[in-house]
Amino acid sequence: MAKIRGAVVIDQERCKGCNLCVVACPTQTLALSTTAVNHHGYAFSQDVQPEACIGCASCAEVCPDACIVVYKIKEG
Repeated sequence: MAKIRGAVVIDQERCKGCNLCVVACPTQTLALSTTAVNHHGYAFSQDVQPEACIGCASCAEVCPDACIVVYKIKEG
């Protein structure tokens, strides 16, 4: 049986760094950037543990600016 994992794509230039996606993620896949900001001056969300993503899309559901898209990838 194939294993399913998630893949998160974040539009970092639109992200306002509200941190809602980081809090909503059950696997701690996301975190706010501590070293960079986008062109608006916001610390943006980034995928820090891509292998941990389970594809639940909780992050995308809570994002007020629709900056996040979650894909499910079949492995094996």
